[in-house]
Amino acid sequence: MKSMQEPTFLILTALAAGPQHGYGIIADVERISGGQVRLRAGTLYAAFDRLQAEGLIAEDREEIVDGRVRRYYKLTGDGTSRLAAEAERMRRHARAATVRLRALGSGGTA
Repeated sequence: MKSMQEPTFLILTALAAGPQHGYGIIADVERISGGQVRLRAGTLYAAFDRLQAEGLIAEDREEIVDGRVRRYYKLTGDGTSRLAAEAERMRRHARAATVRLRALGSGGTA
């Protein structure tokens, strides 16, 4: 399985909290990443199309707000499984790095 790009991981992570609309996801991704990732609307909506085609997210509902349609998206079962697998992959890599950094700090040479 190919590793996930960071924006995709963060979009799915945002949706793991429950259905959200585009602007809510943009704000949530920025919060989750500590301000390091700022998605543009065009990037987000292209990702929505791809993630829907892959079966990882689905439309949840629509609302009319100030005369405009606000579409909400949700994580699917496949999306939840894929996000969990990616989080575990990242945990394994972080664990390996931590072990090696500890060894380096306890007598390794630079």
